[in-house]
Amino acid sequence: MIVYRDALPDDGPAIDAMARRVWLATFGHSAPPADIARYLAEAFGEHGALIRDLPDPAFDYRVALSEGAVIGYAKMSAPIFTDEVDASDAHQLRQLYVDVGFHGHGVAQALLDWSRRIARSRGASNLLLTVWEENARARRFYEKHGFAHVGDYAFHTGTQVDRDLIMRLPL
Repeated sequence: MIVYRDALPDDGPAIDAMARRVWLATFGHSAPPADIARYLAEAFGEHGALIRDLPDPAFDYRVALSEGAVIGYAKMSAPIFTDEVDASDAHQLRQLYVDVGFHGHGVAQALLDWSRRIARSRGASNLLLTVWEENARARRFYEKHGFAHVGDYAFHTGTQVDRDLIMRLPL
């Protein structure tokens, strides 16, 4: 059985380990090793953004657990981009990661549904996210759920700059 709940600061190391594993499986091939290492140091680990942001009230986290193990999570906040698209009436799904072994089990759908509820509760009329242009699986998932490409975002992996698609879902 999969259990969903708001994440707690104590969940940080388990969420971080799962997210790092998923990130490497999805993006680890996409940049030179030095850039990958630099990004991983900024995003994950004891001093990385994931753990640092977890207790911050500006962020909402939801975790999915199976037999007590973290198998997915979603992270929400105010939009990080302001120049690329009009984000004044939006909230942003910053991350939605699901462990590969749980793809197709409804985890991503449940986390996306939670994200919509959080955005509405924050007064947003749109939900925004970014997705790497080469992540075809994620793009298909978001498009299937009504998201449309509305702009581009320069995502830095170390010194490498990738094109992320900004997608919007009217709420």
